[in-house]
Amino acid sequence: MSDNSTATRKIPADFWFDPLCPWAWMTSRWMLEVEKVRDVEVRWHVMSLAVLNEDRLDELPEEYRDLLENKAWGPVRVVIAAQQKHGDDIVGPLYTALGTRFHNQGEGPTREAIEGALQDVGLPAELAQYADSDAYDTELRASHKEGIDKVGQDVGTPVIAVPGANGEQIAFFGPVVTPAPKGEEAAKLWDGTLLVASIPGFYEIKRTRTAGPDFT
Repeated sequence: MSDNSTATRKIPADFWFDPLCPWAWMTSRWMLEVEKVRDVEVRWHVMSLAVLNEDRLDELPEEYRDLLENKAWGPVRVVIAAQQKHGDDIVGPLYTALGTRFHNQGEGPTREAIEGALQDVGLPAELAQYADSDAYDTELRASHKEGIDKVGQDVGTPVIAVPGANGEQIAFFGPVVTPAPKGEEAAKLWDGTLLVASIPGFYEIKRTRTAGPDFT
């Protein structure tokens, strides 16, 4: 009997992102490289910086608070609406289209950029109307909560969850890296991620960032 289970043997990596975040964008491009060099399957999920910070807006700088209140809701709402109407498989491609326009092309999270991204992946432009709608906020919050419940509240985006020593999912914030590693460097960072996930009690490695996101 032939073996058709090859895909199921790929290592799952669950990835939670907010399209607005340039650092999540960097990490997501690394994960696409990892898929090329390791037997890994990325499963894409939405989290929301607006939801994450909604109870602490008064503590945030005015500029960041304005970003969260006026620009952060739209993109994640559109991605969730697309997922609900067109299935899980559209989430990754739509994120790539949004991130390319927001970050690489410098368009930012505008309505025009969202509509262009929808067109890029063959979705109806009408989905952009959900940027201003709370119709799928329950599903958005559920997706966000799934990731946060795995990693804890004291994080940002992205969140990744990978198999630990016994196969259970271990979730981390990050890795935060710029530019996105390619080829063997991407593979080494992935191997290291699995390694630290296999160590019981490992929580964090961190240093001060001295460079901004490099989208090249």
